[in-house]
Amino acid sequence: MANPDQPSYPHLPLSLSDRLALERTRLANERTLLAYLRTGMALIIGGLSLMNFFRDYIYIWIGAAFVPLGVAVVVGGWSRYRFKRQRIHANMLTALTRL
Repeated sequence: MANPDQPSYPHLPLSLSDRLALERTRLANERTLLAYLRTGMALIIGGLSLMNFFRDYIYIWIGAAFVPLGVAVVVGGWSRYRFKRQRIHANMLTALTRL
């Protein structure tokens, strides 16, 4: 069974346009993961900054809410990435069986 993390699929009996489409799909999934990670880190850093630099209780509570929200975004993005990666790989195998 092929590893879905391989950068290209030279061993597959596909045309060049189909291989490039697979590569674009895989790279789009990775870009989406990076967007989730970037958003989650921004929420965590923003929450910690609010709790550190402001002493009013409303800012501390908002910052305390941002930190777990950021962690949830990172975990949700990672699980979405893994699910989509498995679906991409399964669809690729399904397409190969039709050849």
